[in-house]
Amino acid sequence: SKEQEFGKLFSKYLADPSNLFVVSSDFCHWGQRFRYSYYDESQGEIYRSIEHLDKMGMSIIEQLDPVSFSNYLKKYHNTICGRHPIGVLLNAITELQKNGMNMSFSFLNYAQSSQCRNWQDSSVSYAAGALTVH
Repeated sequence: SKEQEFGKLFSKYLADPSNLFVVSSDFCHWGQRFRYSYYDESQGEIYRSIEHLDKMGMSIIEQLDPVSFSNYLKKYHNTICGRHPIGVLLNAITELQKNGMNMSFSFLNYAQSSQCRNWQDSSVSYAAGALTVH
């Protein structure tokens, strides 16, 4: 895939501690104006369903697994606008792990622009995370 190709290309720059990478992305864009309204009733309120959906994706990112992240996007179609840069990063990490480099990723914060409670509401989710090289 293109994400694998670019991940391999960028991996040597990611391995260099003098470089800083910033990968920026919103998470779920939910509501009629975004044409996305996934809802899992078992989570209760709509905003809780959105949070659960986002945190599933975030958990996969923390596992540093590009294939699982791609499968998650195919299954849920979550409207993560930076999904391709995230995929490139995950593939770069995979490339470096093959060469014995040890890294971890953890999310530091999560928020929604508003709490959706009905089908007329809308929100955008935001998450901040950090990659640590050990």
